[in-house]
Amino acid sequence: MASLTSNIVFDDIFVIKKINPDGKKFDRVSRLHAVSKNYSMDLTLDYNSEIFPLNNGQDVALALASSLARGPAGSQEGAEEEDRDRDVWRPDAKGRRGLEDDYGYVMYGRVYRFDPGTGEVVTAYASFGGMLMSLTGSFRHMTNIVLGDPVFLLMRK
Repeated sequence: MASLTSNIVFDDIFVIKKINPDGKKFDRVSRLHAVSKNYSMDLTLDYNSEIFPLNNGQDVALALASSLARGPAGSQEGAEEEDRDRDVWRPDAKGRRGLEDDYGYVMYGRVYRFDPGTGEVVTAYASFGGMLMSLTGSFRHMTNIVLGDPVFLLMRK
């Protein structure tokens, strides 16, 4: 799970069980259903299949982060340097390196709903510009995911 020295609020490796089980509805968007290896979480996720093609049975590492900065939120370490390049987007790879450098696919969105479910099982919902995610499993593994907070979804093969 995420450490105290990181902005990552959830991470695990998922095995893709189904892609587009109800048929493909959009040209460039697919919906996957996956199960995590470590925490027995269920994931349903819309993603851009043209940019990041995936297959049934494939393993993907998925992380949810509150920020792309490598240090913890509110860290004073490197604050002056952070002010200098706060609004830098690096198509040429200059400037600060963030978590996005370690992943092949990144989306930005917001956690918009939690369903309490039954017993320990809860479901967190997030929207990434209309592409949706639901993550279902034990509340113990989702304690750092906060309703209403912005979230970055990061994936790699």
